[in-house]
Amino acid sequence: MSQDPPTLDPSVIPQPSPTTSAEAPPSFVKLAMRNMVKKGGKSLFHFSLTVTALLSLLVGLAYLTR
Repeated sequence: MSQDPPTLDPSVIPQPSPTTSAEAPPSFVKLAMRNMVKKGGKSLFHFSLTVTALLSLLVGLAYLTR
C-alpha cells in the first residue's frame, strides 16, 4: 500500500488571480493632505488658531501655577 508522492505539475498549480484595481485606495492621511492643499487658506487659519490657543493655555497655566 505505497502511495506515489504527488508530482508538481506547473499547469496544475493555481495562480493567484490579478487584482481588479491597479492601485489601492488612498489612505486617510493622503486624503487629508490632498484636502489641506485644496483648501489651503482655511487649513492655515485653523492651524494658527490651534497653535495660538495652545500657547495661550500653556502661558495661562504657567502664570497660574507660578
